[in-house]
Amino acid sequence: MHAMIKSRRQMSEAFLTAAFLSLSGGLQDAYTYISRGKVFANAQTGNIVLLSTNLCERNWPAALRYLVPLLFFAFGVAFAERIRQVFRHASHRIHWRQSVLLIEIFLLFLVGFLPEEWNILANALVSFSCAMQVQSFRKVDGHAFASTMCIGNLRSGVEALCTYLNEKDKKFLYKAAHYFGIILCFGAGAGISGLFIPILGARTIWLSCILLLVSFALMFIEAETEATEPPAPHPLP
Repeated sequence: MHAMIKSRRQMSEAFLTAAFLSLSGGLQDAYTYISRGKVFANAQTGNIVLLSTNLCERNWPAALRYLVPLLFFAFGVAFAERIRQVFRHASHRIHWRQSVLLIEIFLLFLVGFLPEEWNILANALVSFSCAMQVQSFRKVDGHAFASTMCIGNLRSGVEALCTYLNEKDKKFLYKAAHYFGIILCFGAGAGISGLFIPILGARTIWLSCILLLVSFALMFIEAETEATEPPAPHPLP
């Protein structure tokens, strides 16, 4: 009888962690669009469309409003990747992804103090934060996902559902449920943002800080272990 091997799953890839990240992602996108001049924090496709149309219309101030978050999103991806390269093998109590969350929380907390006249800077910081998050957290229960946008999640969810209907394999239904759950969390985060902006104004972004703190804390929980059998030894020649 073979001994069982226990494999650990990173808590950063757990659905609960991803759910809070997605709530935060939806809140950030709605926040910048509603409260910061109709700019998307993470839906950069929309920013590219608006940038291009304003360039064609020679509306330079509006074009700049969409160019800046695009550039800072790119900087955020590069910055998060640099953190991963430098600290992924470091033996610290705090995981490198938690360091990314702490930086993101700090930046979003600063955004809450910025007045409307500083919307370009506010959108730049939020886009930078979103980029760090989407670059650092890319899997949920082993499946690729994005916590700050929905198009890829929607495609993957529908694909998994179609595969389940064709093959009747419940693992694909489970996979589809994960993606649709993440999309619902993103939408809920956007809804929360819309509800609280009339009450909290620019400080609504601090709700995102709270959600990210929950994700940060969840990553201290030891991930589940799964018992698996080792592969059978190859027969001797």
